[in-house]
Amino acid sequence: MIQRLTGFFALWTVLGVAWAWFVPDHFLWAVDGRFRPFGQPLISVLLGIIMLGMGLTLSFDDFRRIARIPRCVATGVALQFTVMPLAGVTIASLSGLETGLAVGLILVSCCPGGTASNVIAYLARANVALSVTMTMASTLVAVIATPMLTGWLAGKYVEIDQWNLFVNMVSIVLLPVIAGVFLGRFFPRATAKIATVSPLISVLVVVLIVGGIIAASKSLIVTHAGILLFAVLLLHLIGFGLGYLLTRIGGFEEAAARTISIEVGMQNSGLGSSLAATPGFAAQFATPMQAALAPVPAALSAVYHVVIGSLLAAIWRRTGPRSEETHAG
Repeated sequence: MIQRLTGFFALWTVLGVAWAWFVPDHFLWAVDGRFRPFGQPLISVLLGIIMLGMGLTLSFDDFRRIARIPRCVATGVALQFTVMPLAGVTIASLSGLETGLAVGLILVSCCPGGTASNVIAYLARANVALSVTMTMASTLVAVIATPMLTGWLAGKYVEIDQWNLFVNMVSIVLLPVIAGVFLGRFFPRATAKIATVSPLISVLVVVLIVGGIIAASKSLIVTHAGILLFAVLLLHLIGFGLGYLLTRIGGFEEAAARTISIEVGMQNSGLGSSLAATPGFAAQFATPMQAALAPVPAALSAVYHVVIGSLLAAIWRRTGPRSEETHAG
């Protein structure tokens, strides 16, 4: 039952965003700073919960799997941190986005693959084992890659504090994932029970984060809707398209190509939203309005990538057998 509910994450995201749009007060509390558990912004704590949930579903065997399919994982991660960042900075520049929106788009383009991609990979008859491995690998690489790439590519708009971004990545991504893995290692029974519900909890928390940002940014979205909606859509279309095309040209089998396409096209938008909404990141902008714009592209990204991914899954599910092992690694 829980797995079925988790599989409808695209529907929950769309419904959550619609709810936040029409009744903003129901979501604002998640992002407006009124709650600060452990002295930290609630949005950062919520993201930490998502990453902890991801860690709970992993084991040391998952890390060993990378050694068995190095070519697939390396190619997927390389495309993740080249195709999307380059697409993000190009779109931001050519579309003439305002500073806050441009930086936010670049930030989300530099984030790792989202955990929702694992569900889409299953529905698309892709390689689920590769999807899980790639998500894990890109998340770990992102601890260094996301601050570095964001600082480099967004530097023309605002001076990015890469150290602050790195510290945030360590505290709300790396440490919770590691904690989850070790909890699973030393408390397997309790962790197994929690891991059955953690994917659904992660989906609901992502909806809460994205809904909160949509609610807080409603007027800004209305003002910049035209070019912003097109820019975020184009970013994900490029990610899905080149992720598939380049891997097929590279000789990868169909299941692996589908998987890498999904991983490249689907960003961890919850991470992008959370990072852009932190006080340290907001302080880098010249005006509060530009700071308020920064989380918006990531929030819209969450809607786009699950909708596009779900549509692709519906198409791909009709053709080709699922392959759990890749022969191109």
